Amino acid sequence: MAFIDFDTIIREAWNSYDISREIAHIVDISAKVSTNHVYRISLKDKNYIVAKLSYFGKFEHFVEDHSIINTLSNNLPSPFENFLARSLMKGNKLFVHRYKSEVIDAWVVFYRPIHIKNKLPKRLNKNEIVKLAQQTAHFHKACDTVKATLPRSSKTMQDDVNDLLEILDDKSTKYEYPVHRSLIRDHCHLFLDNYKSLGGDELETIPVFVDWNIGNFSVTPNFKLFSRWDYDWFRMSTRMLDFYFFSRVASDIGDKTVFSYNVDVMMEERFIIFLKAYHKIFPLSELEIHFLKESYRFFILTYVIKYGRFFFHEIFATKLQKEALEIHLPTLDEKFDAEPLLNALEL
Repeated sequence: MAFIDFDTIIREAWNSYDISREIAHIVDISAKVSTNHVYRISLKDKNYIVAKLSYFGKFEHFVEDHSIINTLSNNLPSPFENFLARSLMKGNKLFVHRYKSEVIDAWVVFYRPIHIKNKLPKRLNKNEIVKLAQQTAHFHKACDTVKATLPRSSKTMQDDVNDLLEILDDKSTKYEYPVHRSLIRDHCHLFLDNYKSLGGDELETIPVFVDWNIGNFSVTPNFKLFSRWDYDWFRMSTRMLDFYFFSRVASDIGDKTVFSYNVDVMMEERFIIFLKAYHKIFPLSELEIHFLKESYRFFILTYVIKYGRFFFHEIFATKLQKEALEIHLPTLDEKFDAEPLLNALEL
């Protein structure tokens, strides 16, 4: 990408929001694996706010997602009423600044700073896995409680997969991995077929954040969820989309900064411990457990293959897509077995 002065875009966005309060300085606090840009903005009045600049996906989806999240953050009941970072409003609407040029179409949203307590240890012990599962179940229940109050979402899993199929079939485009087109196409059709045969339309939808890496949220000393600030992969969908990352956090090797999205962690005894503790508070259905494999397939197809080069920096995108196409997708249907999970939950 040609040189882009992101600081200038941030300043333009802030002036559009509130020209009466001057910026003292801007510091880039972005994660080093993502193409999203996050900035800490110090104002001359001694306050500060956080800005997120994105050019990943579609502007309409960005606005839609953040509008839902903002409503959710205000509507969640105790003890989660302050769990999610809130975006700044202008008047009675979420403020989003759009910057368009010949080089980039980018959009900016501002967040109120959120306090952070303890990050999870890199490797959880079994007691910590249980506590995290219990907190997750309570959070999902809270999201389920208020879902009817949220703005509508236009994104569906089927739409995303069908869009990937259209990309593959478009002869005018050069897909990054032409040798793997048939493999990707096969897994797209497998997802759509299995979604239908399992009865995916019967799955309840709630707000899900998909990416629950350790670095995205904090907990209190007794492991109660305290704050969450990263919303890159948010959507309204089945709660099962959140569970792959819970399996990573619970895994034996821990949630290290090693970007490999293998399915094996969902077969570990430690993930079964997580599921059993979660299930006691917010019971899972047999359909949902069977759908775990499809939620993983969807994650790989959508966030790694379809959007990987837009979302991850190039070195990570190349590694993740290579692993997905040469290892994870070809072995998925032989590696994932729902029966041990169903037996553990007595479903």
